[in-house]
Amino acid sequence: MKRITSEKGPKAIGAYSVATKVGNIVYTSGQLGMNPSTGKLISDTIEEQTHQALTNVKTILEENSSLMKNIIKSTVYLNDINDFKAFNQVYAEFFDKDDFPSRTAIEVAALPLSAKIEIEVIALVNE
Repeated sequence: MKRITSEKGPKAIGAYSVATKVGNIVYTSGQLGMNPSTGKLISDTIEEQTHQALTNVKTILEENSSLMKNIIKSTVYLNDINDFKAFNQVYAEFFDKDDFPSRTAIEVAALPLSAKIEIEVIALVNE
């Protein structure tokens, strides 16, 4: 087992690792729509926060020998389930058509930094 940090992605904002690698699988911690340079949310829109959160996931995976197409499952936490359609449109742009990983989307009462979305994934490492 290896705890992972990210050089290009956002730093952890609490007592956790950005990701953990076990064998040939990477488990990311939840990623917000946080700008890695400033440590602040990229904007207050669900679309921009979703895009940034997925960009952060992509960065972490690529730094650790994985790719978005290697995602086995994602878990998505939405501050407002009414944002599902807008989130889903942005989410779909990060994957090849009809090659989406398994996913769960859940509405939650609140997220860190008052974010609208948080995304975590489980992905295979390239062999």
